[in-house]
Amino acid sequence: MDWLLPIVILVTLYALVAYYVYTYKLWPDHITFYGPFMAIKTEKVGFFDRSIRFSTPLRLYGTIGVAMVVIVSALMTIMLFFSIQHIVVQQPPLTVANELKNVLAIPGVNDFIPFTVAVWFGLLATMVVHEFGHAILCRVEGIRVKSMGILLAVIPIGAFVEPDEEDQEKTKGLAKMRMFGAGITNNILLGLACFALVVFLLGFAVPVSTPLIHGVYVDSPAQEAGILPNSIIKEVNGIAVSSRDEVAALLNATKPGDSITLLVENKGIASVHTLKLRAWPEGTSDRTSGFMGVTYYNAPLVKEQFRLFSEPIGLVILLAIPIYTIMDPVSWSQFSLLTIDSAEAVMWQVPFPQYWTVIQLLFWCGWFNLVVGTFNALPLVPLDGGYILRAGVDRLMDRRGLLKYSSYISNAVSYVMLAVLIAVVVLPLVLNALKA
Repeated sequence: MDWLLPIVILVTLYALVAYYVYTYKLWPDHITFYGPFMAIKTEKVGFFDRSIRFSTPLRLYGTIGVAMVVIVSALMTIMLFFSIQHIVVQQPPLTVANELKNVLAIPGVNDFIPFTVAVWFGLLATMVVHEFGHAILCRVEGIRVKSMGILLAVIPIGAFVEPDEEDQEKTKGLAKMRMFGAGITNNILLGLACFALVVFLLGFAVPVSTPLIHGVYVDSPAQEAGILPNSIIKEVNGIAVSSRDEVAALLNATKPGDSITLLVENKGIASVHTLKLRAWPEGTSDRTSGFMGVTYYNAPLVKEQFRLFSEPIGLVILLAIPIYTIMDPVSWSQFSLLTIDSAEAVMWQVPFPQYWTVIQLLFWCGWFNLVVGTFNALPLVPLDGGYILRAGVDRLMDRRGLLKYSSYISNAVSYVMLAVLIAVVVLPLVLNALKA
């Protein structure tokens, strides 16, 4: 779908509405602006005070979270440095991942993130969970919360809570670190929980043998007849079929040069195609029956691959799915059921209606929470990991009477990390330009 016109219309409408609200100072208690971004907020945040009664367990939770954030921050930093080494030494060719639009996680614009309800659910859940973590630990640490809201730039791009600046400035050391780390902790734990539920629910999906065409060979009888991938074979020569074995049994009685008629269904539309069968390509099979040139979706094999998610490498595979189902569809397309509506859903007997919708909601909620949580853990201001680093360095240097040097250290680390992030994006472009 061409998104350019809808995007232009939405941006124009947003600009007109924002200009009108800003010019006439409408709803000043609930709408404010940060540059071109419109913030819709409320000061009814008293419900966060209820968390004060659970201060002891929440402080423990926050302390454990700070330790987890420090570990994640270190691992992410090491990974980024290894990424730069890989880019410099291997100089990999540019891919769709290097395109500017794919650097930002904007649904429908980024090639790897579709514009779906499940994606928006995951993104909004991530923002709300993150900011609520900050707000709750603010109250636990005696920091007042002034307001909360949503940040808009045509579409919601973030949620926020606004702590009292004076209270926040007075808070020092571990208390401040707990407050900044709570959002990351919530994101990572919710992300892991969502992925665990995805793995658990996938165990209830039972493969079936519906003859779903997964791929069509180039220049094959099937391609010449106009048969498309993701078509279900309903009839062969007028005989109804419901499984791959039934199709195979009918084709085994044919020979090269025979013509067959297939009734197939694609996206709910039935069509009839006549194929002139050929001999099997040399080296692929010793069968003497006719060859039509299709591959089937192998649900039992995919079920085995789903079991990889429960192994130690499973978390990495789940995080990679949105990228590699686009970059390497031949090897990864069997996982697309987890991210978008797919014709392959017919290949599974599932325990309840909208089963795959629930899987997709959980998948994107898990994916965004883990991606946002781990990215925010980087020791780079204005990310939460940067503020945790600053509070930690302040605490360490203050004990040694060297507090005046603290800002230099935290700022230096932030600048190094910013340079690393820019290098990861820019270096592949520069190195490939130099090779051209």
